[in-house]
Amino acid sequence: MSHSKRWASRDVIADDQRKREYPKVEAALGLKLTHRPSRTTGVIASFVAGQRVVLRDEAGQLHDLRPHPGVLLLEGKPIELIALEAPSDRSVQLTASGSIKAAPARSVTAQASRIWVEGVHDAELIERIWGDDLRVEGVVVEPLHGADALVERISSFRPGPHRRLGVLLDHLIAGSKESRIAAGVSDNNVLICGHPYVDVWQAIKPQTIGIEMWPRVPRGTPWKEGVVTALGSQHDPGEFWHQILDRVSSYRDVETPLVNSVEQLIDFVTAT
Repeated sequence: MSHSKRWASRDVIADDQRKREYPKVEAALGLKLTHRPSRTTGVIASFVAGQRVVLRDEAGQLHDLRPHPGVLLLEGKPIELIALEAPSDRSVQLTASGSIKAAPARSVTAQASRIWVEGVHDAELIERIWGDDLRVEGVVVEPLHGADALVERISSFRPGPHRRLGVLLDHLIAGSKESRIAAGVSDNNVLICGHPYVDVWQAIKPQTIGIEMWPRVPRGTPWKEGVVTALGSQHDPGEFWHQILDRVSSYRDVETPLVNSVEQLIDFVTAT
């Protein structure tokens, strides 16, 4: 199976060009476009409004590009690509991650490569948003139940070019325990990404669950229990988590650092 490979677009658009008005064209699956800065021509395979468009060229290669207004050409004319508002073909739907949902297909055999996350809540959140994409690629997400033994676990996994490992860590900031653990890993077949939040709960935008901000939890108090108490909930953390998760419907409900890290890990473990 051919796997997606995404590239960061290098195009730079002047401010005055960004302000120009271009004909708006809906991002229909299969629409043939040309990316003006790179001269890449292909059909739309995936689109996230204002963030990225993936074009598949004639050789089947995927190109991940920035869809700035005016940089995409339709029949030689610059356009602004916009999301489908009312698709005439109901099979054209977006997944929770913002990708165009593929038609139903037979089950894909799981890859040897894996994505590891710290806990069950991390795995459930990734499944909620990126589950469709991961199933298409045959990628399995596994909880570590803590990162303290990460170096030993990686050694036992025995990563290789066709057995890559992506790891998502909470609280990956300078000086944190997680940053020290990550510094002990130096395998080219392992990519460690993270987010700055103490817990994956905090990577969910507070507005998603109807609060202005996540409570500050006193040092020494377990974070999840502290949050539940501060918010006045009578539920235990496990029950409260499922109330939170039920509010999440797409990548728009979580913070950008988490989105970027998960996307990088998926790209890494599916690269050929």
